[in-house]
Amino acid sequence: MMFKKLFALFSSAAISSVSASIYDVPLKTLVDDKDTSLAEHKGKVMLIVNVASKCGLTKQYAQLEELQKKYADKGFTVVGMPCNQFGKQEPGTGKEIETFCSTTYGVTFPIYGKLKVNGKERHDLYTILAGKDSPYPGLIKWNFTKFLISKDGKILARFSPRTTPDDAKVTEAIEAALKQ
Repeated sequence: MMFKKLFALFSSAAISSVSASIYDVPLKTLVDDKDTSLAEHKGKVMLIVNVASKCGLTKQYAQLEELQKKYADKGFTVVGMPCNQFGKQEPGTGKEIETFCSTTYGVTFPIYGKLKVNGKERHDLYTILAGKDSPYPGLIKWNFTKFLISKDGKILARFSPRTTPDDAKVTEAIEAALKQ
């Protein structure tokens, strides 16, 4: 019993130290399922969005791509995180998701492998973004929840799924973050 408690304590401490930086959280690439992380985006402002291809809000992909085009050369990127937890609205394979996004919406921003944003299997990235130690804790309520991340990896804002990417609150927050 004592061993189990020590192991649990050690394991959670190890996970916490690994997840201390948003850039160090292990992720998978979308199509070939290779190990990666957000490290390539260090120094950029990011808008991290849990996305889905078969959702009533999927049309937000077009607005997310517009943000990408508008601000990419200023040090910004949208980051898509497919999730199938809400109404099973992201059932496809990585290749199917990539094809849908590129052919339907012309998406050029990075999209990573599917992950879970809530529950026991919540991905470490979403534990950082929405866990108890986040400035914006709480369950992810639906697809297209957005988190704005500063150039140095701090969480600046959380926007609801219904707040569209072209909403003034979002664009003003991005512009302010780019000036920091």
